[in-house]
Amino acid sequence: MTSAPSTATGTGSPPPEQPAPSKPDRLTRALVWVSAIGIGSSILIMVVASAVKYSPAVPPPPWSSGLPLLEIAGRLPVAATYAALWLAVILGAAGVVAGLAALARGARFPARLLITAALVMTAVFAVLPPAGSTDSLSYATFGRIEAIGHNPYVMTPNQLHRTGDPIGKLSILLWRGRGSVYGPLATMEERAAAELGGTSATQIVFWLKLWNAIVFAGVVLALDRMLRSDPSRRARAHLLWSLNPLVLWGIVASGHLQGMATAASFFGLAMLRRRRRTAANPASEPGLLPALAAGLLVGVAADLLLYYLMLGLALVWALRRSATALIAALAGMGVVVILPYLSLGSPSLHALLNRGDKASADNFYQLFAKSLQNHLPHSLALLVVLACAAFALLLLWRLPDAVPELPAIQPALAVGVAWLFLWYYQLPWYDALIIALLALYPPSRLDYVVMVQLTAGAFAQMPGGSPFEPPVGWLRTFSHQVWFDWAPVVLIGSAVAVLVLCVSGAWNVRPRAGMRPELPALV
Repeated sequence: MTSAPSTATGTGSPPPEQPAPSKPDRLTRALVWVSAIGIGSSILIMVVASAVKYSPAVPPPPWSSGLPLLEIAGRLPVAATYAALWLAVILGAAGVVAGLAALARGARFPARLLITAALVMTAVFAVLPPAGSTDSLSYATFGRIEAIGHNPYVMTPNQLHRTGDPIGKLSILLWRGRGSVYGPLATMEERAAAELGGTSATQIVFWLKLWNAIVFAGVVLALDRMLRSDPSRRARAHLLWSLNPLVLWGIVASGHLQGMATAASFFGLAMLRRRRRTAANPASEPGLLPALAAGLLVGVAADLLLYYLMLGLALVWALRRSATALIAALAGMGVVVILPYLSLGSPSLHALLNRGDKASADNFYQLFAKSLQNHLPHSLALLVVLACAAFALLLLWRLPDAVPELPAIQPALAVGVAWLFLWYYQLPWYDALIIALLALYPPSRLDYVVMVQLTAGAFAQMPGGSPFEPPVGWLRTFSHQVWFDWAPVVLIGSAVAVLVLCVSGAWNVRPRAGMRPELPALV
């Protein structure tokens, strides 16, 4: 005996037949191929640049052969590697944009293939030497300082280097004279890696990269599950986050702490959801325990990197109608933020907060005065803070709340986009803060603007493995043009584009196919 088929309406009548998907046209098929070729070739170039022993993309200290970090013997020519990685940025960005455009035209990507490829590439980058940045060496150095009983917020890598410590030799020239700029939980993670790795830089960096890759994969799996009822948005999430070459390079290949902080904040904000209205429970605001857990996780992100504390504003906005839930969220944040930071003591806290007014090389404020290439005076920095606040309020007002069941996503995007597009010190891997959240937001023109902004920053930072400028010649000339002329123009253009979208309201947010979050609650 068989039961009657279940239906969405519960009337017993069979569900209406769904129309068969139309065959994609020639342009849509071309976009799919451009996406596959662009993303695949970009990732391949990045893997080669990471794997070869002597590569301009990999920091100069030698990495021991064999497990846990793998490498290929050989030497990559400097000019060819620079050119190849610049090409990889363009190919990867073009592949993601082409994929988004194909999805908008009705294309379908095999979800299992996307998630499998993403997890495989995450594992590959996890076991290769760190590429694209020297930050992993800073993490290893500060972890070593803590492991041998010193204070990484007071003792500098240069001081560790003078002791003859083997890990002290890893300190990169640019950061030798400064203590740690990372949060207390980041210091605990760095110390754990240093304890496991001992005096082996390879071992320490491996543990740092492994943990980062695991949490990155956790976000991949969470996005896949949350959006599995909508094939188009499921594929879009993997294009934006899981298989985006610029995200893989900036987070997994390099092992940046932003991967762990983004994962913590993502799970915290995604956990905050409105409950369904019922006769017994007419209120739809998030519950007390999810609010507490959300506050704890956003606090964990801020414990890793202090600027993630801004996402607490998204929690405040999302919970503004429920005093008890808001108090629970703020209490959770307070427990994991205030106490650990206060435990550092005043000298450490002062060193952590006193980061100065250093500006990134490609900041667009230098277009108004060349004196702003490296730093901003305090008065101008204060104006930037006010501009970020005003921009965030404008976005909060004008950016459609297109994910009402996840009330923290829209305000988090408003705060994150305002900061990322206007702040004077930005690096491309900082964009992870909003890209994972953008994957939960419906498709819109914001996708393309964020990709343009990310591409400009990633192009300017390539290859990133050396703390020194490119060799004299066309490489240095071209790099300087990118840093000081081209990238700033693109970055200010991206900020203006978001402003135009706010004013015009032409976000072009596409309808959702009944997305219902299915992420398991943690409490």
